[in-house]
Order: sequence, then structure tokens, then C-alpha cells
Amino acid sequence: MRVSAQAQPNIALVKYWGKRDGGGNLPATGSLSVTLESLWTRMILQSSKHRKDSLTVNGVSAPEMLPRVSRCLDSVLGSNRERIHVVSDSNFPIEAGLASSASAFSALVIAANRLTGKNLSFSALSRFAGEASGSAARSMCGGFVELVADSDNVHIQQIADAEEWPLEVIVAITAEGKKPVGSGEAMIRSAKTSPFYSSWLNRQDHDLKLARTSILTRDFEALAFVSERNCLKMHSVMWSSRPPIVYWNSGTLDCLQTVRSLQAKGHGVFFTIDAGPQVKAICLPESRQAVHDALVATNGVIKAIRSKIGPPARLIL
Repeated sequence: MRVSAQAQPNIALVKYWGKRDGGGNLPATGSLSVTLESLWTRMILQSSKHRKDSLTVNGVSAPEMLPRVSRCLDSVLGSNRERIHVVSDSNFPIEAGLASSASAFSALVIAANRLTGKNLSFSALSRFAGEASGSAARSMCGGFVELVADSDNVHIQQIADAEEWPLEVIVAITAEGKKPVGSGEAMIRSAKTSPFYSSWLNRQDHDLKLARTSILTRDFEALAFVSERNCLKMHSVMWSSRPPIVYWNSGTLDCLQTVRSLQAKGHGVFFTIDAGPQVKAICLPESRQAVHDALVATNGVIKAIRSKIGPPARLIL
């Protein structure tokens, strides 16, 4: 049997950074994101007669990533299952701070669910995706998505769909290689060594409430304020870790100056940066061309990708 699914990465506006005690890959706090339309990961699952699962990523065998994929398949299909050959293709750089694991694992659980024939609940599939990658649960939905973390689980809720507030995102790529420190390792280091980590956790509920209200009331300035502040707080936690975790490069900094210049000219735009060097500029539709052109012209930018707000993870033919 052969099944295909596609999911889009998401960009966190209010971020989570750190895992909850007790294992299970549960995030330490809630988070809030937008799903991107233009970027995607497609996962093809096919039954295999081999004794082990296999994985191909963008045309290359990827045995180092296979254990994580197999564990996710076990969660959905059960450990007493047939082996699966997985083919993963993305139209954007992976392991570079663009949430490639979020799109990959949300697509994986959608495809695996089809293989089971059981039609597992959305809640269960979101949990399986989140256990594989903390941000993957958010890619299960389209539009503006909040991940709510309670005592022993997470659940996902859509705050608004793409049509309700059609903002646009320009992704400025400043490096295409693999980032030097994986997010999981970096989160552990921050939790253990950053003097700001506890303060970061304590203020997340406040930021989530402000961002949620900003989206519901379509208050772009308020969303810009909380998103930029939350981004800079997260990176401050990284920088104050020991040894410091610095994902930014000179192009990242130049992009921030470009966004500030656009804001000074009256354009509706703000920035956010996840665990990597890429800058995401969220803007009002009337400013998208100016934002795109300014970022393309910025030193250190390899390319800029435009995207509208995207759809949920889904099966494809």
C-alpha cells in the first residue's frame, strides 16, 4: 500500500523553548504560530518486505534520521507492524531553522493514519506529531494556531484561518546549511545554564494572551509588538546559555535593520526568527512587495520566499 501526505511548516510568533520535565518531548510552555502556504514537505509511505524501515530525504538515504521516524510510525501503527519505506521531499532547506521537522512529522502521522485504516482522532495524531517534534503538532492545522500545554498533554486550536486575516510572510534565507546545534540539544543547554530561563517560562502565558487577543481583534501593531519581543527574549535565553547558542549571522542582523527601516517608512511589517539564521517578515498584504524587494536587496540574503498563510496537513494523491 502506498500513501502520500503533505504538510506545511509553521512560523512561531509566540515561541516555546525548552521541554517539560518527565520526558515525552512535551514543550515546557504553549506557543502560537502561522502555517505557511508556499513551503511544504511531502511524505510517501509504502509497505516494505525488508526487515527494517528505510528513509530517503530529498533523494538521499538518511539512516541518521530513521530512528526518530520509526518511533513516530510505532506510535501511530503500533510496534507490531510491517516495515515501511518512507520518502520525504521538501521544497525548502531542511535543518536550517525553517521548521522542516514540523512539516515532516505532521505529514508522516497523516499518512500513517491512512495506513492504519482506523481513522485515529485529530487529538491523537496531534499528540503523536508533537511527541516526534514539538512544533509538528501546530502544522496539523492551517492558519493561526495555538498549542496549549497542560499538565501531561498538548492540544491544538485554530484561532483564525487564512481567509480571516490574510497576512503574508517573506522568508529571508541567509544560510542554507545545517545549523550548528540542533534545537533539542540547544533547549536542554538553555534550561540548564541560562539565568533567564525561568523568567522566560514565567512570562509565556502573558505573551500568549496578548498574541491571541491581537489575532482575534486583527490588531497588527499589537501582534508585531508581542512577536518581536518574544523572539528577542528567546534568543536572549540562547545567548546567555553556556556555551552560548548563536544562530544569527551578519545577514540576519542586516535583515533586522531592513525591517526597522521599512517600519520607519510606515509599512506594516514585523520580524521573527526561530532557531536558525533565517528572518521571517510578517506583513500586511499592501506592504508585501516593498518588504520582499527590500529583503532581496539586503546584504547576506541568498533568496527571499513569499508565502501566504497556509492550509492544514492533509492526504494527497
